[in-house]
Order: sequence, then C-alpha cells, then structure tokens
Amino acid sequence: MSVELTVGTRVLLRRVRADDEARFLELAEASEALHRPWVALPRSAAEFAAYLARFDQVTAVGMVVCLRDGGDLAGMVNINEIVRGSYQRGVLGYAAFLPHAGRGYMTEGVALAVRYAFERMGLHRVEADIQPGNAESLRLAARLGFRREGFSPAYIKIDGTWRDHERWALTNES
Repeated sequence: MSVELTVGTRVLLRRVRADDEARFLELAEASEALHRPWVALPRSAAEFAAYLARFDQVTAVGMVVCLRDGGDLAGMVNINEIVRGSYQRGVLGYAAFLPHAGRGYMTEGVALAVRYAFERMGLHRVEADIQPGNAESLRLAARLGFRREGFSPAYIKIDGTWRDHERWALTNES
C-alpha cells in the first residue's frame, strides 16, 4: 500500500509513520507557542508512539502534510471519531508546523484531507471543532467552505482544561 494518499499543487498528503517521529517532534516543539492553547501535540517518543497507535485506519486516520518540494512536514491532519452506518462522518484535527505556517500549505493540505475523506473513505460529513479564539483555524475552515453550526461550552479537554469550541462542518453533496 502506498503511503501517499493524494497530491496537490504544492503539498502531498500521506499517512504519518514511525519514521516521522524525530522530525515531527522537532517541529511540534518549535511550533509549541503557535499551537497553545489550541492543540497539544506529542512531545516525547512515548507520546508519539501513543499518537501513532490511535490511527487504526477504521476509527481514525493520521496524516502529515508534506511539501512537494523537499518533502518537509508542513503540518498534520487527522480524521478522528470516524462513524460509519447512517452517519458516515469524521472529525478533523489539524495543525501547521513552523517554519511553514501562514503560507497556505495547510489550506491545501486540509482540502486534500477533506477530498480524501469524501472520495476515498466514502464519508458524507467532515466536522471541525475549533476554539473561538483560534482565528487562523477559523479562517481556514471558512476558506474551505465549512459552515458554522454551533457553539459548545467546555466541549473538549485540552492540556487539562475544558475549552469552548465552535462546531463547523462540510458535507459531500454528490
């Protein structure tokens, strides 16, 4: 099975794998100020191993956004909480890595992940739960056509704190 899932103009999307550990951890550490308090990424080899173990390709898929030019990791995208049957939905998680943040790589990478979810995984709905103060993530979701569906106080526990989230979603109407 190819690790490359889909290719865009400037980035490609592939499954995260064990040999990404060193670079992933290095970039996550360098990007910690960018991510806090929005997301908590693995900080150690043990946390990275647990992170990888979550991705059973049934209920969760873990991917990295890689630059086509050079292959460096620009960010990560997960499709979590995949539910089949009548729902056919998954919940996105994503984060950019410095020094590549703010250059449009994640917009392209998340768009590729959504296309992968709809076309290859057969999902009907992709959701994104975003903290209200995370302006960059909110703008990315809006750029990709996600619609704001609601607000949930104290919705997700991140770094030991229950945080409010806006709920955004996109459906495959084909």
